[in-house]
Amino acid sequence: MDTLQLLVNAVTVVFIAATMFAAGLGTTLPALRAVFATPLLPLLALLANLVVIPLLGWGVAALFGLSAAAFIALVLAASSPGGPLGAKLSALKNGDVVAGTAIQVLLAAVGSLTFGLTANGVLALAEVGGGISIDVAALVRTVAILQLVPFAVGLTLRHCTPLTAQSWHRVAAKVSTVTFVAVLAGMLLGNWQAVVALLGSRTLLAGAVLAGAAFATGMALATGPPARRASMGGVAAVRNAGPALAAIGIAFDNDPAILAAFAGVLVSGMAVALPIAAVLSRRRGVTTA
Repeated sequence: MDTLQLLVNAVTVVFIAATMFAAGLGTTLPALRAVFATPLLPLLALLANLVVIPLLGWGVAALFGLSAAAFIALVLAASSPGGPLGAKLSALKNGDVVAGTAIQVLLAAVGSLTFGLTANGVLALAEVGGGISIDVAALVRTVAILQLVPFAVGLTLRHCTPLTAQSWHRVAAKVSTVTFVAVLAGMLLGNWQAVVALLGSRTLLAGAVLAGAAFATGMALATGPPARRASMGGVAAVRNAGPALAAIGIAFDNDPAILAAFAGVLVSGMAVALPIAAVLSRRRGVTTA
């Protein structure tokens, strides 16, 4: 593994931990309990992210006739829910930050168990990629260390020392933003030849379509006011890069074409999800003004 890849991996760890730490710092225990007081919202979120969106990924990849590498990348992304940036999208003006954060953590935990089976099943049915084998125990440990633990620490600090939590929250949020940009840049630069080959291909468009469809699915399969539905859409549109990158490394030996396609899917997906979230945020702001 070259130096750039090691650096990207290190920055990815910081990004995930900082994002979830910031999410915990911005969450209170009573508000968190209220999200799970009625089980319908979590159940609908699980249905949307673990069943509907992976099937959408398969459908979009087939519809656009993607190459094997791009097909694999899109299916891996669609099968991996609970991206840490989903909690960040919920932090946009007037969003339901607590619900978005709680559901994102739930999806990350459950998704670490279902990802391997889901991705392997879809690729096997589509007869693409030759199947994958994921160490589920390793993924669960990764989620616990990088997502659940920082979130729990931040939540505890918010409960015990609210003023300290508020001051740290701004710093953690900035670190999250900077490191996310660095991770994307590193993935693109480290595989620039394959990324250049993507330009003009259908991969970027397929990633954008999947993100838009996932956003709509998350909103449709949600309960509560518009702010909560929009947050569920943002969480659904942002997929979890960690398990997918692990699968690419373990099952496909860090194939540059798959890595580049996956980076392209992430970038095009964010290019769709962020404007949608921003537009919905402005509409809520106008409505509540």
